Amino acid sequence: MSLQAYQAASNRSEDPRATEYRLFAHVTRGLMTAKDTPKDDIKSRMEALDLNRRMWSNFATDCASEENQLPDQLRASIISLSLFVSKHTSVAMRDPSAIDDLVDINRMIMQGLMPQGAGAAAG
Repeated sequence: MSLQAYQAASNRSEDPRATEYRLFAHVTRGLMTAKDTPKDDIKSRMEALDLNRRMWSNFATDCASEENQLPDQLRASIISLSLFVSKHTSVAMRDPSAIDDLVDINRMIMQGLMPQGAGAAAG
């Protein structure tokens, strides 16, 4: 089975929450790595911060869509978080320690995306 065929099959069968969890995990690992890079490695830090900002921007755009079926309050919360992430990313570009706040937000969302019972098994 080719890699492309495997990915296509995986995409069709994976729960959307699991896909979102994997995306958050990937982006959050990138942020954590960027925080620990040397201060003069601006490119790596900017790339990780930009990826996080784009992910949140895409979630906000999706939540603003009339077709989005999430409850209105949840959609509004996601959009508000996206705005905060966007503004805080500008701070983190100048101060790498501010990346911790972005990591914390992503981790909280990841906890919400975990299947029920998975947290107890992991703890």
